[in-house]
This record gives sequence, structure tokens and C-alpha cells, in this order.
Amino acid sequence: MTWGKTIRFLLLLALAVTFLAPMAWMVSTSLKPLAETMTVPPRWIPSSLQWQNYPDAIRAMGYFWRYTGNSLLLCLLTVVGTLVSSTLAAYGFARLEWPGRNKLFSLCLATMMIPFPAIMVPIYGLFKNLGWIGSLKPLWIPTFFASAFHVFLLRQFFLSLPKDTAEAARIDGCNEWQILWHTVLPLAKPVLLVVAVFQFLATWNDFLGPLIYLTDQRTFTLALGLQSFQSQQGGTAWHHLMAASTLVILPVIVLFFLTQRTLIQGIATTGSKN
Repeated sequence: MTWGKTIRFLLLLALAVTFLAPMAWMVSTSLKPLAETMTVPPRWIPSSLQWQNYPDAIRAMGYFWRYTGNSLLLCLLTVVGTLVSSTLAAYGFARLEWPGRNKLFSLCLATMMIPFPAIMVPIYGLFKNLGWIGSLKPLWIPTFFASAFHVFLLRQFFLSLPKDTAEAARIDGCNEWQILWHTVLPLAKPVLLVVAVFQFLATWNDFLGPLIYLTDQRTFTLALGLQSFQSQQGGTAWHHLMAASTLVILPVIVLFFLTQRTLIQGIATTGSKN
């Protein structure tokens, strides 16, 4: 191994340790007795592993499984909405010829520059007039109107596909819906998985949306329920809070390890054609 590779390896190792240290501390604290959570100097390794902290944290949160069900339901709905709407929009921008296509696509990308706090109040007013405040509808129905980032990601992939296959299908009498379903989507599985995972993570970790729109604790998501659990404690029970936090991020870690190979493949295959 050359000196250059050795230095790069050491830098990557240092970065990995830096990013993993907070997670390691969280897991360590989740297994400690309460008395050891605030000791000085800090102890990384508990004197005894308190696995009971996890069921205790679930019981202390009260609605933990309801929060989990709400989060999973939202993730399912938003992933379906994003895949359907963004795929159709991206296909229209990439493979169909119509006047003003590129200008409208540029306008679509420009919406990514608008921060959510800038439009938060008018959107809240719209949902309030529709009677959706206090329900999950504001958190999943908008995903059926496409996301600019996901449209961009899918469009770039669709542009990288050869047009010969679509032309052959069109000659055989297929319409655009059949071409999309039978020729484009089977080839787009990696990038569709990327979009699905990105949307799942965004919904699972979303805190601001549920904080704004949800009013009944029984409709809370895990992210909002975790914050509510912390604020309702007279003095923070750090071992329970860290145990609950570990349970919340566990699905994300499992999802990453299950899909990392396909994620890398999907991102690598999104070309830069325009």
C-alpha cells in the first residue's frame, strides 16, 4: 500500500469514527443504569448492561407502537405517492416531446430553491380550509403531486436509456403507458429504489411537518412522539431517552444495510444528460 492510499485510508477511518461516535454513545447510554448516564468523566462501557431500559422506554412513551404504526403508514403512502407522481412527471419531461418542456422543467427545478418556512404559513392556511389539520392528510397527499428532486433524479435516468427499445415497442403498437410500464420501469428498478428509500427516510425522520399539522397525540409519528416523550419528563431519563432513540433509528440502519448495494447502483446510473 502506497503512502497516498495509507493517508486516504487513515482520513476515511478518522471520519468514520467521528460520525459513528455519537451513535456509539447513544447505544452505550441506552444500556447504562441512570446513575452512570451523567458521570464525570463519561463512561463508554456500562458497568452492567441494562437491557430492561428498552421495554421500560417503550412503556414510558405510552403510544410507542401507535407512533410506529403512524410512521410506517405515512412512509408507505408517501413512497407510493412519490413513485407514482414523480415517475409520470419525469417520463413526460424525458421521453415526450411537447412545447415548453425544458422551460417548465427548469421552473420545476427552481421550486427546490424555495425553503419550506417561506411557504409554511400559506400551506397551513390551505390545509386548514380543507379541514385536514389534525389528520395525516397534509403529510401524504402532497406527495401525489411529485417532488422536484425526485423528478430530476428519474428524468436523468430516463434520458440515459436507449430510445431504440421504446421506438420498437411503439412500432409494435404500444402506447406511451405500455412503453412506460413494459420497457422503461423494468430497467428503472435501481433508481426507483433510490427514490423510494430517500422518500422513506425523509418521512421517517420528518419532525417539522408532524409538529405543524398534528394535534392529537394518537396521530403522532415516532419523531414527534420522541420529542413529546422528552418534554413530558420532569427530569430527563437519559437511559430511557437513548433507548427510545435507538429504537427509532434502528429501522433506518437496517434499511441502509439491506439496500446499500442497489442504492449505489441506482445513483451511479443516473447520468447527466439533458
